Amino acid sequence: MDAKAAPGPSLYSIEKFEAGVIHLDAQRNVLAMNDYARRVLPVDDKQPFGKLVTSFHPERSKPKVSFLLDEASGCPMANAVPMTMIINIPEQVLLIKVSRLGDAEGKTTGFVLVFYDVTHAVGQSQIATEVAPPKMRLSRIPMVANQKVSFVDTGDVLSLESQAHYTRVLTREGFHFCNLSIGDLESRLDPAQFMRVHRCFIINLAAVQELGRDGTKTHVLLKGRQAPPVPVSRSMVVRLREALGVH
Repeated sequence: MDAKAAPGPSLYSIEKFEAGVIHLDAQRNVLAMNDYARRVLPVDDKQPFGKLVTSFHPERSKPKVSFLLDEASGCPMANAVPMTMIINIPEQVLLIKVSRLGDAEGKTTGFVLVFYDVTHAVGQSQIATEVAPPKMRLSRIPMVANQKVSFVDTGDVLSLESQAHYTRVLTREGFHFCNLSIGDLESRLDPAQFMRVHRCFIINLAAVQELGRDGTKTHVLLKGRQAPPVPVSRSMVVRLREALGVH
């Protein structure tokens, strides 16, 4: 008898994830959800049944969920690959998948939203203080491309650029798309390694190759051929120079 192969570490970690399942009607109102979704989401506080699915999401996450449903609505049933996105809620990172449901003729009858709590897969515990609950500090940044989620180590990141509700991540290999906002990422990245030098930019201090000026404006050049100059806000110049050991 052949021995059954043991699952690898990646498969084992996936097996441990509980799935939250939410059933929506064609108008995106919540019809039902499983027990895990009831435990994770603020169901008792907001009673979302019969209301839009975005009714119990944080304000900053509502546009992302709406975008996800819009994208799923445009997928023909024959090619209905579940749409994927990652959102950040207090103390958690959720991987969300949405798939459209159709009747025999392909007409949309509703949606199924499935989410996984991937917080422990992308971060490590930050030291808790007595006055604040522990947060999860990211050691890898999740990115979405072609309906797949991949991860890049924070040490490989050169910079992060705000793109409305999302973030463009620059590594030596080029640019990547992250569903988390730059504010979400800033709150979970190691401040000893990353600094927000501009409203739209966070840089990896270890990746700084040159600190320059153009008239009254300061910028940094990062390592890597594809790294364009990053502007530095006037209010951040002194802090950046101190962090880089420049007097």
